[in-house]
Amino acid sequence: MIKVVISDAHAVMRAGVRNVLEAVDGFDVAGEATDGAGTLELVRALKPRVLSLGWMMSGIHGVDLIRQIKKEHQDVRVLVLTAHSEQTHAVRAFRAGASGFLSKTCSRSDLIDAVRKLADGGVYVSTMVGDLLAQVANGDSGTLAHHRLTEREFEVLVGLASGQSISQMAGCLSISIKTVSTYKSRIMEKLDLTNESDMIRFALRHQLLDLGDNILG
Repeated sequence: MIKVVISDAHAVMRAGVRNVLEAVDGFDVAGEATDGAGTLELVRALKPRVLSLGWMMSGIHGVDLIRQIKKEHQDVRVLVLTAHSEQTHAVRAFRAGASGFLSKTCSRSDLIDAVRKLADGGVYVSTMVGDLLAQVANGDSGTLAHHRLTEREFEVLVGLASGQSISQMAGCLSISIKTVSTYKSRIMEKLDLTNESDMIRFALRHQLLDLGDNILG
């Protein structure tokens, strides 16, 4: 029996994943979480074989959450489900320790196959993501310029593009306003942007923002 924990901010998504897995013999959906802190608690308590993780959840950033889970529980296999285009976050997820990556528009059979493969110790990616990971490994991330950003720079980009002020970002990340401003300057330089409007357009074009993010601040 493969023990699975489902983590997603959206009740409909949690129910959908649960319904698919519970309809198949061999899966035990042991619990559900709605945010990062709750996910950590469930993983610690239930020690699932596979964690189905909705990307861009509230609270702990997805990358930090995966790293923390893998640090505490190496045997837990993380399957990331995202509403964004696969190439947007796949590289960061795998660098953090994820073992699988799927779009939330995937088929029932894809989800079942992915969970089974991860439980057996394998990795599950689409052809597109596999090609992208190979490109990045070879030092060529093509037109996906945001892959050149550090994890902190990426967090600042998404935060500012979603409407947070520099002072709000400083508070969220527990760093100084000056440090956030420095990250902002680095982002502008690396992505060849001139102002925050450019940042918003870049984030939207590359589908970096969650559907629930407040673009207007």
